[in-house]
Amino acid sequence: MEIGNWLTRVQNERPLVHNITNLVVTNTAANALLSVGGSPVMAYAHEEVADMARIARALSLNMGTLDPNVVTAMRLAGKSANNAGIPVILDPVGVGATPYRTSVATQLASELQLTVLRGNAGEIGLMVGAGGQVVGVDSSGSSNTLPIHMWEYARAHGTVVVATGEQDLVTDGQHMWKLGNGHPLLAIITGSGCSLTAILGAFIGVVERGSGLHVYAEATISAITCLNVAGEIAAETAHGPGTFQAALFDALYGLTEAQVNSRAKVELMEVNA
Repeated sequence: MEIGNWLTRVQNERPLVHNITNLVVTNTAANALLSVGGSPVMAYAHEEVADMARIARALSLNMGTLDPNVVTAMRLAGKSANNAGIPVILDPVGVGATPYRTSVATQLASELQLTVLRGNAGEIGLMVGAGGQVVGVDSSGSSNTLPIHMWEYARAHGTVVVATGEQDLVTDGQHMWKLGNGHPLLAIITGSGCSLTAILGAFIGVVERGSGLHVYAEATISAITCLNVAGEIAAETAHGPGTFQAALFDALYGLTEAQVNSRAKVELMEVNA
């Protein structure tokens, strides 16, 4: 699968992505999105989130730092995006850690038509019914039945489902892919997952309206691979997490379609449904 062309589209079109994200890493996510070629906006006010969602190319919702005002903003923006045909990504950070987080994640997933549901393996396991453990906002495990549960959830909800970890899983309910790029330092810095959720907005934002879910899945695979390949490149010169994060922005900024295609590790999996 040659997926680097999605990076070129993002770089050429510079899609506007509306992010309601983790306040701990807002700056990191914005810089990652800018570096890869997208255009971030972080709008939270109830008075404008619906309008902002309508003019963006995608809406990325991240549950990292929840409060009732943020949840209301997510609902308003998500419903506006759905009505306007704007793709929506949900990152259910920490689902399962507290009843409140679980309730919010479940409600958002049921109230909104999601284009992509993305989380770590523990979070996605809990969302799709495969089980898993989350402590704070970190995953500590998931069931070995995760792929089949992801597959079934994607088919039932018309949503691309992504579980990230040492190897990333992506499904559109028709196919399942295993992605093998990345570097351990990506798990050491704060905000790599949140940055991915923002970057996903840029990649699904350049998908043509009316495209099938498999096209969104391909753009999703490209977004994940771009960040992970950039992580590999950044690690070649980094001395630790501090220099790695700066090098990651540089690697995203300089990333090319040819680099992505030559380094991509994308494998089609069989799922016994």
